[in-house]
This record gives sequence, structure tokens and C-alpha cells, in this order.
Amino acid sequence: MTAGLVFKRLFDWKIRGVRWVEIIGGLLVAVMVLSVYIAKAAAAREGSQIGELESQIAENRQRVRLLNAEISRLEQPARLEALSRAAGLGPVTARRQATEAQLPALQAMPQPAAPVPAASVPAAAPAAAPVDDAAKPAGEAL
Repeated sequence: MTAGLVFKRLFDWKIRGVRWVEIIGGLLVAVMVLSVYIAKAAAAREGSQIGELESQIAENRQRVRLLNAEISRLEQPARLEALSRAAGLGPVTARRQATEAQLPALQAMPQPAAPVPAASVPAAAPAAAPVDDAAKPAGEAL
């Protein structure tokens, strides 16, 4: 048998009246259509994810702009100066500056204890003895 005769027999072979080459060709076309559909569906999903990420990026950029505006407002020199004056802070005078020779004599000042906020005072603290309102001086208020 020659190669040409073998191929002719294969192409002429029929299954229920349909050549097997046509069946295989039809199956290959169906597989290609299905793969194109799957690829397009995956591309659509990726496109929607890209859109969501772009919207998140836009929202984050807006937040960054708002935070930068807030930083600019909080760091205004006039505002900081007013806050420092209200807190009793000011620039160091020349009298309070130490020379290089005085540095070894300076000792680190102890840090003041942090003030305890009123909200953190335990509720189970012992209460003071009740004071009779009649025993208080007239100028003392509650």
C-alpha cells in the first residue's frame, strides 16, 4: 500500500454516511468557537476589573488631594503661631541659650508626667465624704 492510497482510504472512511474528516473538522470548529467565547468572556471580566481599579485610583487621588489640602491648612504659619501663643510657647531668647562651655553642666530635665485625661479616671474611685451645702461658704460653687 502506498501513502496516497492510505490517505485516500482515511478520507473516504464514513461513519453513518458522513466522512470522519468532516466530523473532526466540525469538532475543531466547535472547539475554536468555544475557545473564542471563553477568551472574550475572560477579557470582559478583566476589563471590568480594570474599570473598578481605575475608579478606586480616582477615589484615592481625590482623597490624597483632600488630605494635602488639610495638611496645607493645618501647617499654615499663622495658625501655628496662634496655637503656640495660646499654649504659652514662644521663641527662645538669647539669655536662655547656652554656650558650648556650658553644655557639660546642663543636665537633662526630667519629663513632666503626662496629664491623666478626665475620661480615664476609674469610676470605682473612693468618693469623698458628702459635704453639706449649708456648711460651705457662700462664695464656693459646685
